[in-house]
Amino acid sequence: MMNYVQDINSIMEKLDANVRESIGMDTIMIETGALSKIVPYVKQRGMKRIMLVADSQTYEVAAKQLEHYFKEDGTVEASTTILTANKVSDVVADEQTIVELILAIQQHHPEVVIAVGSGTIHDVVRYAAHTISLPFISVPTAPSVDGFNSKGAPIIIRGFKKTIVAIGPDAVFADLNILVKAPKSLIAAGFGDILGKYTSLFDWKFGSLTNNEPYLPISEEITVNALHKCVRSADSIAAGEEAGIAHLMSALIESGIAMLIFGKSHPASGAEHHLSHYWEMEFIKQGYKQLLHGAKVGVSCIVIASLYHRLAEQDFGLQPNVKPVVTEHWSEIKQLLSELPSRQVLTELLAKVGGPTTIDELGVTQELCNLSLEQAHHIRIERYTLLHAYNTTE
Repeated sequence: MMNYVQDINSIMEKLDANVRESIGMDTIMIETGALSKIVPYVKQRGMKRIMLVADSQTYEVAAKQLEHYFKEDGTVEASTTILTANKVSDVVADEQTIVELILAIQQHHPEVVIAVGSGTIHDVVRYAAHTISLPFISVPTAPSVDGFNSKGAPIIIRGFKKTIVAIGPDAVFADLNILVKAPKSLIAAGFGDILGKYTSLFDWKFGSLTNNEPYLPISEEITVNALHKCVRSADSIAAGEEAGIAHLMSALIESGIAMLIFGKSHPASGAEHHLSHYWEMEFIKQGYKQLLHGAKVGVSCIVIASLYHRLAEQDFGLQPNVKPVVTEHWSEIKQLLSELPSRQVLTELLAKVGGPTTIDELGVTQELCNLSLEQAHHIRIERYTLLHAYNTTE
């Protein structure tokens, strides 16, 4: 059996014991049949009551089989909560869904909660479990986001997205039998989320240079390696091959580890994520069906890279109304911009895996895109990205 967690193991071996403990995961499996390893893990931990949390789709994909494993074993009491979708058939990480899960936990008194699904289900579980002081286990059903092992829960509060500190999983069980069968759109979304690291890494360096924001080389190294691994594996990912899907899943977890080590989302979230969040909030406000997070990030990465290359061509940093700190570092910033892939390269990579490459394909209007380019930096006002600098000239 291929060892698809060797890169993750190599990362963990480089960390001191205190950092490893702060990350908190004692088990990470990316392998065929990982689902069958969950019952032994729970029993080894001495847990007698568990709760599976899924939506109607991920229940059929994985939670139903996991129910069977627990029933077959017979020594662990398992309950299942299927989260309620809204009127446009989306399960959203908002106040209603969180309260729904908290009430279910209070009713069934599990000792651990198992998130079976993709990003939204994990966000709901991590926040609800944190609120009731329970651990949770991650069971990804698609390699769609880099937040499976995150400790931050992006929650919609009264229509506005806020990332709230919660908890990460004690363990991740990523079953390749399930992941390779995930919808192509979810696989492409995971690739898009990773592709967004091109602009997030640039913005992180930009903020470090111009706003004295903290920087951690090991988190940069982990993120860069995860990104390059996915780009090298693009053909295999596009073909849905086990190796490609495993490399994508590993890269998503590695990106999460980079954020956990750093303690903030800078390595993996820059202006491209701010645009994505802006679009998401507008879709919620209008009552539209939600777009996949990674699909939005992939397209917004192209939008941001296009803007940034244009600013480099115009020597934005040397214009008279630009903040002096940007002008002071413009030569270095421009060099970093020259290393950012072009719109064409990013578009070709996303298209290869079958992801949307334009705002039209997403259903985002040009008007909304323009508004986000003007206003999205307010979502994380403490982050000084090049988009922020572009919109706050003196």
